[in-house]
Amino acid sequence: MKIGILGGGQLGRMFIQNALKYDDEFYTIDPSADAPCHNISYFTKASFNDYQSVLDFGKDKDVVTIEIEHVNALALEELEKQGVKVVPNSQIIKTIQQKILQKEFYKIHDIPSPDFEIMDGTSDEIKMPFPFVQKLNTGGYDGKGVQLIKDANDLAKLWVEDSVLEKLVDIDKELSVIVAKNENGETKTFPVTEMVADPKLNLLDFNICPTNISDDVARQIEAITEKFLAVVDSPGLFAIELFLDTEGKVWVNETAPRLHNSGHQSQEGNANSQFEQMYRVVTNAPLADTDTFGFSGMLNLVGAENFSGKVIYEGLENVLKMPKTYVHLYGKTETKPGRKMGHINVLADSREELLEKLIQIKTMIRVKA
Repeated sequence: MKIGILGGGQLGRMFIQNALKYDDEFYTIDPSADAPCHNISYFTKASFNDYQSVLDFGKDKDVVTIEIEHVNALALEELEKQGVKVVPNSQIIKTIQQKILQKEFYKIHDIPSPDFEIMDGTSDEIKMPFPFVQKLNTGGYDGKGVQLIKDANDLAKLWVEDSVLEKLVDIDKELSVIVAKNENGETKTFPVTEMVADPKLNLLDFNICPTNISDDVARQIEAITEKFLAVVDSPGLFAIELFLDTEGKVWVNETAPRLHNSGHQSQEGNANSQFEQMYRVVTNAPLADTDTFGFSGMLNLVGAENFSGKVIYEGLENVLKMPKTYVHLYGKTETKPGRKMGHINVLADSREELLEKLIQIKTMIRVKA
Protein backbone atom coordinates (compact mmCIF):
# COMPACT_ATOMS: atom_id res chain seq x y z
CA MET A 1 0.00 0.00 0.00
CA LYS A 2 1.23 3.51 -0.85
CA ILE A 3 0.65 5.67 2.24
CA GLY A 4 1.09 9.43 1.81
CA ILE A 5 1.56 11.72 4.81
CA LEU A 6 1.08 15.49 4.73
CA GLY A 7 3.84 16.76 7.00
CA GLY A 8 7.31 15.38 7.55
CA GLY A 9 7.79 16.12 11.25
CA GLN A 10 8.47 13.93 14.25
CA LEU A 11 4.94 12.51 14.42
CA GLY A 12 5.25 11.24 10.86
CA ARG A 13 8.74 9.95 11.60
CA MET A 14 7.59 7.89 14.60
CA PHE A 15 4.56 6.65 12.67
CA ILE A 16 6.82 5.40 9.88
CA GLN A 17 9.39 3.94 12.32
CA ASN A 18 6.61 1.86 13.87
CA ALA A 19 4.97 0.91 10.57
CA LEU A 20 8.17 -0.26 8.85
CA LYS A 21 7.46 -3.71 10.28
CA TYR A 22 4.62 -3.94 7.75
CA ASP A 23 4.83 -4.18 3.95
CA ASP A 24 3.96 -0.67 2.76
CA GLU A 25 5.59 2.30 1.06
CA PHE A 26 5.67 5.64 2.87
CA TYR A 27 5.65 9.04 1.18
CA THR A 28 5.88 12.42 2.91
CA ILE A 29 5.61 16.07 1.84
CA ASP A 30 7.09 18.96 3.81
CA PRO A 31 8.51 22.41 2.96
CA SER A 32 11.66 21.76 5.02
CA ALA A 33 14.37 19.86 3.13
CA ASP A 34 15.72 18.32 6.35
CA ALA A 35 12.36 17.48 7.92
CA PRO A 36 12.57 14.47 10.29
CA CYS A 37 10.93 12.22 7.66
CA HIS A 38 13.17 13.21 4.77
CA ASN A 39 15.55 10.25 5.09
CA ILE A 40 13.10 7.49 6.07
CA SER A 41 10.45 7.96 3.35
CA TYR A 42 9.97 8.87 -0.28
CA PHE A 43 10.21 12.61 0.35
CA THR A 44 8.75 15.55 -1.58
CA LYS A 45 9.95 19.04 -0.70
CA ALA A 46 6.84 21.18 -1.12
CA SER A 47 4.17 22.91 0.92
CA PHE A 48 1.34 20.82 2.37
CA ASN A 49 -0.69 24.06 2.30
CA ASP A 50 -0.40 24.48 -1.47
CA TYR A 51 -3.44 23.14 -3.35
CA GLN A 52 -1.62 21.87 -6.43
CA SER A 53 1.30 20.42 -4.49
CA VAL A 54 -1.05 18.37 -2.29
CA LEU A 55 -3.05 17.27 -5.33
CA ASP A 56 0.07 16.16 -7.21
CA PHE A 57 1.45 14.42 -4.12
CA GLY A 58 -1.71 12.50 -3.31
CA LYS A 59 -3.12 11.49 -6.68
CA ASP A 60 -1.27 8.16 -6.96
CA LYS A 61 -1.50 7.13 -3.29
CA ASP A 62 -3.78 4.45 -1.89
CA VAL A 63 -4.41 6.52 1.23
CA VAL A 64 -3.39 10.01 2.36
CA THR A 65 -3.20 11.00 6.01
CA ILE A 66 -1.81 13.92 8.04
CA GLU A 67 0.62 14.51 10.88
CA ILE A 68 -0.28 18.22 11.13
CA GLU A 69 -3.76 19.69 10.71
CA HIS A 70 -2.73 22.94 9.00
CA VAL A 71 -2.92 21.47 5.51
CA ASN A 72 -4.88 22.29 2.35
CA ALA A 73 -8.22 20.62 3.08
CA LEU A 74 -9.69 21.69 -0.29
CA ALA A 75 -7.03 19.66 -2.07
CA LEU A 76 -7.83 16.68 0.16
CA GLU A 77 -11.51 17.08 -0.72
CA GLU A 78 -10.62 16.97 -4.43
CA LEU A 79 -8.48 13.87 -3.88
CA GLU A 80 -11.48 12.17 -2.27
CA LYS A 81 -13.55 13.00 -5.36
CA GLN A 82 -10.83 11.36 -7.46
CA GLY A 83 -11.11 8.16 -5.41
CA VAL A 84 -8.15 8.58 -3.06
CA LYS A 85 -8.88 7.54 0.52
CA VAL A 86 -8.17 10.39 2.98
CA VAL A 87 -7.92 9.60 6.72
CA PRO A 88 -9.27 11.48 8.59
CA ASN A 89 -11.55 12.83 5.88
CA SER A 90 -11.35 16.37 4.54
CA GLN A 91 -14.55 17.49 6.28
CA ILE A 92 -13.42 16.71 9.83
CA ILE A 93 -10.00 18.23 9.08
CA LYS A 94 -11.76 21.43 7.90
CA THR A 95 -13.90 21.46 11.03
CA ILE A 96 -11.03 20.96 13.45
CA GLN A 97 -8.49 23.26 11.77
CA GLN A 98 -10.88 26.19 12.28
CA LYS A 99 -11.47 26.90 15.98
CA ILE A 100 -14.85 28.53 15.24
CA LEU A 101 -16.15 25.46 13.41
CA GLN A 102 -14.65 23.18 16.05
CA LYS A 103 -16.42 25.00 18.89
CA GLU A 104 -19.70 24.97 16.96
CA PHE A 105 -19.27 21.21 16.42
CA TYR A 106 -19.11 20.69 20.20
CA LYS A 107 -22.15 22.92 20.73
CA ILE A 108 -24.26 21.19 18.07
CA HIS A 109 -23.46 17.74 19.45
CA ASP A 110 -23.83 18.67 23.13
CA ILE A 111 -20.17 17.94 23.94
CA PRO A 112 -19.21 20.01 27.01
CA SER A 113 -16.81 22.82 26.08
CA PRO A 114 -16.34 26.24 27.72
CA ASP A 115 -18.79 29.00 26.75
CA PHE A 116 -17.59 31.07 23.82
CA GLU A 117 -18.39 33.85 21.40
CA ILE A 118 -17.06 34.50 17.93
CA MET A 119 -15.06 37.64 17.18
CA ASP A 120 -14.84 38.80 13.57
CA GLY A 121 -11.87 41.12 14.01
CA THR A 122 -13.26 43.96 16.13
CA SER A 123 -13.54 44.50 19.89
CA ASP A 124 -16.62 46.76 19.78
CA GLU A 125 -19.24 44.08 20.40
CA ILE A 126 -17.47 41.81 22.91
CA LYS A 127 -19.89 40.43 25.48
CA MET A 128 -17.63 37.77 27.02
CA PRO A 129 -16.91 38.68 30.67
CA PHE A 130 -13.32 39.00 31.85
CA PRO A 131 -11.11 37.05 32.11
CA PHE A 132 -11.32 35.13 28.84
CA VAL A 133 -9.03 33.32 26.40
CA GLN A 134 -8.65 34.42 22.79
CA LYS A 135 -7.90 31.67 20.27
CA LEU A 136 -7.14 32.54 16.65
CA ASN A 137 -9.49 30.77 14.26
CA THR A 138 -6.68 29.21 12.25
CA GLY A 139 -2.98 28.47 12.54
CA GLY A 140 -2.60 28.01 16.29
CA TYR A 141 -0.83 25.03 17.88
CA ASP A 142 1.42 24.26 20.87
CA GLY A 143 0.17 27.33 22.72
CA LYS A 144 0.68 29.65 19.72
CA GLY A 145 -2.34 31.71 18.65
CA VAL A 146 -3.73 31.65 22.20
CA GLN A 147 -3.68 34.50 24.74
CA LEU A 148 -5.31 35.42 28.04
CA ILE A 149 -7.30 38.66 28.24
CA LYS A 150 -7.51 39.43 31.96
CA ASP A 151 -9.29 42.80 32.00
CA ALA A 152 -10.22 45.88 29.93
CA ASN A 153 -6.59 47.03 29.88
CA ASP A 154 -5.68 43.85 27.96
CA LEU A 155 -8.12 44.69 25.14
CA ALA A 156 -5.34 46.77 23.58
CA LYS A 157 -3.44 43.55 22.78
CA LEU A 158 -6.48 41.75 21.34
CA TRP A 159 -5.69 40.23 17.95
CA VAL A 160 -7.85 41.62 15.15
CA GLU A 161 -8.13 38.34 13.22
CA ASP A 162 -11.19 36.08 13.39
CA SER A 163 -11.13 34.36 16.77
CA VAL A 164 -12.94 32.41 19.42
CA LEU A 165 -13.31 34.17 22.77
CA GLU A 166 -13.66 31.48 25.40
CA LYS A 167 -14.61 31.62 29.06
CA LEU A 168 -11.59 31.00 31.28
CA VAL A 169 -11.84 27.71 33.14
CA ASP A 170 -10.52 27.45 36.70
CA ILE A 171 -8.33 24.43 35.89
CA ASP A 172 -7.49 21.71 38.38
CA LYS A 173 -5.89 19.34 35.85
CA GLU A 174 -5.25 19.18 32.12
CA LEU A 175 -6.05 15.76 30.73
CA SER A 176 -5.92 14.05 27.36
CA VAL A 177 -7.52 10.99 25.86
CA ILE A 178 -6.66 9.49 22.47
CA VAL A 179 -9.43 7.73 20.60
CA ALA A 180 -9.46 5.79 17.36
CA LYS A 181 -12.11 4.77 14.84
CA ASN A 182 -11.59 2.71 11.68
CA GLU A 183 -13.69 2.56 8.51
CA ASN A 184 -15.62 -0.41 9.85
CA GLY A 185 -16.78 1.68 12.82
CA GLU A 186 -14.65 -0.17 15.38
CA THR A 187 -13.45 2.15 18.16
CA LYS A 188 -10.77 2.06 20.84
CA THR A 189 -9.83 4.52 23.58
CA PHE A 190 -6.44 4.87 25.26
CA PRO A 191 -6.31 5.36 29.03
CA VAL A 192 -6.58 9.00 30.13
CA THR A 193 -3.28 10.82 30.65
CA GLU A 194 -2.48 13.91 32.70
CA MET A 195 -0.58 16.74 31.07
CA VAL A 196 1.74 18.97 33.08
CA ALA A 197 2.67 22.10 31.12
CA ASP A 198 5.79 24.24 31.26
CA PRO A 199 4.32 27.61 32.33
CA LYS A 200 7.04 29.61 30.57
CA LEU A 201 6.94 27.90 27.16
CA ASN A 202 3.24 26.90 27.30
CA LEU A 203 4.32 23.48 26.03
CA LEU A 204 3.70 20.02 27.40
CA ASP A 205 6.41 19.22 29.94
CA PHE A 206 5.40 15.89 31.53
CA ASN A 207 2.75 13.38 30.56
CA ILE A 208 1.56 10.87 33.18
CA CYS A 209 -0.48 7.69 32.76
CA PRO A 210 -2.71 6.56 34.35
CA THR A 211 -3.96 9.80 35.83
CA ASN A 212 -5.31 10.18 39.35
CA ILE A 213 -9.01 10.98 38.80
CA SER A 214 -12.25 10.06 40.55
CA ASP A 215 -14.79 7.58 39.22
CA ASP A 216 -17.15 10.48 38.46
CA VAL A 217 -14.53 12.26 36.36
CA ALA A 218 -13.72 9.00 34.55
CA ARG A 219 -17.43 8.59 33.73
CA GLN A 220 -17.62 12.13 32.36
CA ILE A 221 -14.63 11.48 30.09
CA GLU A 222 -16.11 8.17 28.95
CA ALA A 223 -19.35 9.95 28.03
CA ILE A 224 -17.42 12.60 26.07
CA THR A 225 -15.39 10.02 24.12
CA GLU A 226 -18.46 7.91 23.35
CA LYS A 227 -20.36 10.97 22.08
CA PHE A 228 -17.40 12.17 20.00
CA LEU A 229 -16.83 8.78 18.39
CA ALA A 230 -20.55 8.47 17.66
CA VAL A 231 -20.83 11.84 15.90
CA VAL A 232 -17.46 12.16 14.17
CA ASP A 233 -18.24 11.04 10.64
CA SER A 234 -14.75 9.85 9.78
CA PRO A 235 -12.17 7.21 10.56
CA GLY A 236 -9.17 8.64 12.35
CA LEU A 237 -7.07 8.91 15.46
CA PHE A 238 -8.00 11.93 17.56
CA ALA A 239 -6.45 13.47 20.67
CA ILE A 240 -9.13 15.10 22.82
CA GLU A 241 -7.56 17.62 25.20
CA LEU A 242 -9.61 18.18 28.36
CA PHE A 243 -9.85 20.54 31.32
CA LEU A 244 -10.91 19.29 34.74
CA ASP A 245 -12.12 22.33 36.67
CA THR A 246 -11.91 22.87 40.41
CA GLU A 247 -15.56 21.85 40.82
CA GLY A 248 -15.01 18.43 39.22
CA LYS A 249 -16.50 19.22 35.79
CA VAL A 250 -14.76 18.04 32.60
CA TRP A 251 -14.61 20.30 29.53
CA VAL A 252 -13.20 19.71 26.05
CA ASN A 253 -10.45 22.22 25.34
CA GLU A 254 -9.78 21.20 21.75
CA THR A 255 -9.22 18.17 19.55
CA ALA A 256 -6.30 17.28 17.28
CA PRO A 257 -7.20 15.05 14.29
CA ARG A 258 -3.84 13.29 14.40
CA LEU A 259 -1.11 11.73 16.49
CA HIS A 260 -0.34 13.84 19.54
CA ASN A 261 2.41 14.73 21.99
CA SER A 262 0.21 13.57 24.88
CA GLY A 263 0.30 9.99 23.57
CA HIS A 264 4.06 9.50 23.34
CA GLN A 265 4.34 7.51 26.57
CA SER A 266 2.21 4.82 24.90
CA GLN A 267 5.33 3.71 22.98
CA GLU A 268 6.57 1.76 26.00
CA GLY A 269 3.72 2.24 28.47
CA ASN A 270 0.91 0.52 26.56
CA ALA A 271 0.40 -2.83 24.88
CA ASN A 272 0.37 -0.87 21.60
CA SER A 273 1.31 2.74 20.91
CA GLN A 274 -0.70 5.53 19.34
CA PHE A 275 1.54 5.07 16.28
CA GLU A 276 0.52 1.43 15.90
CA GLN A 277 -3.11 2.44 16.35
CA MET A 278 -2.79 5.11 13.67
CA TYR A 279 -1.41 2.53 11.25
CA ARG A 280 -4.37 0.25 11.99
CA VAL A 281 -6.78 3.16 11.36
CA VAL A 282 -5.13 4.21 8.09
CA THR A 283 -5.13 0.64 6.73
CA ASN A 284 -8.57 -0.20 8.19
CA ALA A 285 -7.09 -3.11 10.16
CA PRO A 286 -8.52 -4.41 13.47
CA LEU A 287 -7.72 -1.84 16.15
CA ALA A 288 -4.98 -2.59 18.66
CA ASP A 289 -5.12 -3.37 22.38
CA THR A 290 -4.39 -0.24 24.45
CA ASP A 291 -3.86 -1.69 27.96
CA THR A 292 -1.27 0.01 30.18
CA PHE A 293 1.82 -1.53 31.78
CA GLY A 294 1.84 -0.01 35.27
CA PHE A 295 2.77 3.68 35.37
CA SER A 296 4.31 5.48 32.41
CA GLY A 297 5.31 9.03 31.67
CA MET A 298 6.99 11.26 29.14
CA LEU A 299 9.32 14.25 29.32
CA ASN A 300 9.68 16.58 26.33
CA LEU A 301 13.19 17.51 25.22
CA VAL A 302 13.03 21.12 24.06
CA GLY A 303 15.74 23.54 23.06
CA ALA A 304 17.18 25.46 26.01
CA GLU A 305 17.03 29.23 26.22
CA ASN A 306 19.84 31.19 24.53
CA PHE A 307 20.97 28.22 22.41
CA SER A 308 20.53 28.07 18.63
CA GLY A 309 22.53 25.95 16.21
CA LYS A 310 23.78 22.38 15.83
CA VAL A 311 22.22 20.38 18.65
CA ILE A 312 24.08 18.89 21.63
CA TYR A 313 22.25 16.69 24.15
CA GLU A 314 24.10 17.45 27.38
CA GLY A 315 23.69 14.68 29.97
CA LEU A 316 22.20 12.13 27.56
CA GLU A 317 24.78 9.47 28.39
CA ASN A 318 23.74 9.44 32.07
CA VAL A 319 20.08 9.17 31.13
CA LEU A 320 20.85 6.18 28.92
CA LYS A 321 22.21 4.34 31.98
CA MET A 322 18.85 4.54 33.77
CA PRO A 323 16.55 1.46 33.84
CA LYS A 324 13.10 1.56 32.24
CA THR A 325 14.00 4.81 30.49
CA TYR A 326 13.62 5.21 26.73
CA VAL A 327 15.06 8.00 24.58
CA HIS A 328 13.37 9.13 21.35
CA LEU A 329 15.17 11.78 19.27
CA TYR A 330 13.52 13.37 16.26
CA GLY A 331 16.40 13.64 13.80
CA LYS A 332 16.50 17.44 13.97
CA THR A 333 20.06 18.70 13.58
CA GLU A 334 19.37 22.33 14.54
CA THR A 335 18.02 23.45 17.90
CA LYS A 336 16.49 26.75 18.99
CA PRO A 337 14.79 27.85 22.23
CA GLY A 338 11.55 25.94 22.83
CA ARG A 339 11.89 23.67 19.77
CA LYS A 340 10.78 20.08 20.34
CA MET A 341 13.85 17.92 19.71
CA GLY A 342 12.83 14.62 21.28
CA HIS A 343 11.25 13.03 24.31
CA ILE A 344 12.07 10.50 27.01
CA ASN A 345 9.61 7.85 28.19
CA VAL A 346 9.80 6.34 31.66
CA LEU A 347 8.15 3.29 33.28
CA ALA A 348 7.64 2.95 37.04
CA ASP A 349 5.79 0.90 39.65
CA SER A 350 4.01 3.89 41.24
CA ARG A 351 2.98 7.46 40.45
CA GLU A 352 5.44 8.74 43.07
CA GLU A 353 8.36 6.84 41.52
CA LEU A 354 7.35 8.02 38.06
CA LEU A 355 7.27 11.70 39.01
CA GLU A 356 10.54 11.37 40.88
CA LYS A 357 12.25 9.89 37.82
CA LEU A 358 10.79 12.48 35.43
CA ILE A 359 11.89 15.37 37.66
CA GLN A 360 15.33 13.82 38.06
CA ILE A 361 15.76 13.39 34.30
CA LYS A 362 14.68 16.99 33.69
CA THR A 363 17.59 18.16 35.86
CA MET A 364 20.04 15.78 34.14
CA ILE A 365 19.63 16.66 30.50
CA ARG A 366 19.81 19.91 28.53
CA VAL A 367 19.33 20.57 24.83
CA LYS A 368 22.11 22.98 23.85
CA ALA A 369 24.04 24.05 20.77
